[in-house]
Amino acid sequence: MNTSPNQHLFQNNLAPKQIEGVVKRITFRNEETGYTVARVILTRGNSAQITVLGNLPFLIEGERVALSGRWEKNPKYGYQFRVEEYRTLLPITKEGIKNYLGSGLIRGIGPVHAERLVNHFGLQTLEIIENNPEKLLEVEGIGEKRLEMIKQAWKEQKDLKEVMLFLSQHGISPNLALKIYRNYGNQTLDVLRHNPYQIAEDVWGIGFLTADRIAQSLGIAPDEPARIEAGLKYVLLNATEEGHVFLPRSELLSRSRELLKLETNLIETVLEELIKVGHIVAEDDSLYLPPFYFAEKGLAEALAILTKVEPLKLPLDETLAQVKKMAYLQGIEYNKAQMQAISKALQSKVMVLTGGPGTGKTTTVRGIIQLFEYLGLRIKLAAPTGRAAKRLAEATGQPAKTIHRLLEFEPQTRQFKRNKEHQLSLDVLIVDEASMLDLMLAFQLVRALPPTARLILVGDVDQLPSVGPGNVLRDIIDSGIVGVVKLKEIFRQARDSVIVVNAHRINQGLFPKLERRATSRNRGSEQKRQISLSRTGKIPVKPRDDFGDFLFVQEEDAEKIVQMIVELCAHKLPQRYNYNPMFDIQVLTPMHRGPLGVNNLNTVLQQALNPRAKAAASSETRAKSNTLRLARSDRQFLVGDKVMQLRNNYDKGVFNGDLGIIRHIDLEEQKIVIDFDKTVTYELSELDEIVHAYAITVHKSQGSEYPVVIMPISTQHYVMLQRNLLYTAVTRAKELIILIGTRKALQMALKNNQVVQRYTALKKRLQMALT
Repeated sequence: MNTSPNQHLFQNNLAPKQIEGVVKRITFRNEETGYTVARVILTRGNSAQITVLGNLPFLIEGERVALSGRWEKNPKYGYQFRVEEYRTLLPITKEGIKNYLGSGLIRGIGPVHAERLVNHFGLQTLEIIENNPEKLLEVEGIGEKRLEMIKQAWKEQKDLKEVMLFLSQHGISPNLALKIYRNYGNQTLDVLRHNPYQIAEDVWGIGFLTADRIAQSLGIAPDEPARIEAGLKYVLLNATEEGHVFLPRSELLSRSRELLKLETNLIETVLEELIKVGHIVAEDDSLYLPPFYFAEKGLAEALAILTKVEPLKLPLDETLAQVKKMAYLQGIEYNKAQMQAISKALQSKVMVLTGGPGTGKTTTVRGIIQLFEYLGLRIKLAAPTGRAAKRLAEATGQPAKTIHRLLEFEPQTRQFKRNKEHQLSLDVLIVDEASMLDLMLAFQLVRALPPTARLILVGDVDQLPSVGPGNVLRDIIDSGIVGVVKLKEIFRQARDSVIVVNAHRINQGLFPKLERRATSRNRGSEQKRQISLSRTGKIPVKPRDDFGDFLFVQEEDAEKIVQMIVELCAHKLPQRYNYNPMFDIQVLTPMHRGPLGVNNLNTVLQQALNPRAKAAASSETRAKSNTLRLARSDRQFLVGDKVMQLRNNYDKGVFNGDLGIIRHIDLEEQKIVIDFDKTVTYELSELDEIVHAYAITVHKSQGSEYPVVIMPISTQHYVMLQRNLLYTAVTRAKELIILIGTRKALQMALKNNQVVQRYTALKKRLQMALT
């Protein structure tokens, strides 16, 4: 039990209702609500430590605070102070000033310069920064450039106080508050008071619900047209995040009614006005946000144009004979479906090549490339992500680019240089991992192709659909307007991989084979070895050249599953088989929450895999370590952390799903440097764009392959247990996949083949355009 100061003060409600102290430690913080539990050292009367709790999203360790509230007794933890209001006080001791300035709050001052300033100016440090900042030049390491940075940051902090105070009442995190402030500057409060719904459109990371909380507290009426307009747009935008391109009118009204808690007639009145002014597009019963309507319509038109233009006549028989000759010289023998694909590539303007793992897609693509090279045509290769483009280049021996780089995206204008007016110079474009193509990117790509070009889409249509809106590859296939070749035969070499065999079994709804089939080489003399996991059972793993590559471990207890994952990542696989836990091993999981979710797994894996994590756990050493702790969160970023970008950031040239390693953290400059195959710098206010990636969701793994994949599969994930999700996870592994969980959960995933239907009209538009 925590010690309570002066127990007699709590008798008869005589305890003080206002206290002052220094925050020693943030014990717990809920990222969603801002609810915080912290330990505070009292600075009035005695120096006892107490527990405070409440909605304290801005509370940071080391700061001095004045708290108003009431004492309450917890049966387990004793007396605690429930905070109702609080404000930050400037520190009054040298140590307090040093901690305050060294916290990263003021850009240009980190732990090193904070210590130098306090050593030089003592208790006058803050007064000098406020009233006579030029004197800071007396301190070693502070020149004119840093001085200007400090002055600007100090002024910004002063200006921010009113904004922060206003926003903290609505649960806005410090990082988002800073983003709002930087978006509007000294107009922030005017914007919030005039039309708080504007921030939902202008500031990434803030949606309708947050804006609505602010609006309601400002007295904006629930039936205000601005609120209904924002709600309708939010519902449509939220639907695109679910993969939909539009919503039927009835569903839009139903979702909006539930969100806004208003009668349908009020919503319909505003909806009709939005349609009239073009802020929402209505086509029959389908309602779109304008960018998605024009993208879907434009993609169908561009594909139709591409398909209608007659292909360049090529010598079919002669070319196919040459393809067979080249294959013979390379020791390759194409099967019937592969030859059909190569032939169709010659004869079609647009074609789709699809198939599961081990069916020879890559070999077929290499044959198609050789074919067009023989004919002297200009070929380019692309993929939706950097990881997929790199894999494509390695597999084909040809240069490959991301679609953004192929289209020459310009961050300054946020436009693609290659477009309908300035098209790509090529004869053939091959796009791999086409199942990842969402509507917006597919539209930009196809409109940039010259009418004479050939487009070959390669992908596995049975994997998860794109994260973004639309179901482009599936719609193109189902439209029936382009040639489609599906490779089904598993090649002999691939049949030796249990990963490949089981991936196809999973795709057919069959239970995977969990026993390794003996081969002629090891039949009868197979000696099993085991990776011993203390207190967690044993995982059957034999030497790399001899063991099966698909492993399943039966375990129901979530905590034991977590222990197994940590042990495998941190010790067993690296030590015995020399796998690098940062680059070779990837933990995939279906969900974010719960003990087996992304959030918890990242916390425990960071502690296990990053040696800086233990040192950073101490508040006394944190200021001296390369650590950034997000306010309103227990997450901390450390040098050496594995992280992932959450959204497309065109200014930085990093995109949703990109993985990187933190290489440097500068508390003086309030910047963090990440290696994404190139160096990218983030400011503190941009850190909500990145998350830890020791564990990621299966959706985020699309387009990637890893030597080793480890995945918990538990009935706790029953909502997300789908056949295509399991299939996608298994096909991410190149050398070894380890599933840890229950057969019941596996069976649930195999039986659930109900793919959520996405509202798209691309299939219908394509059919209409070509009939």
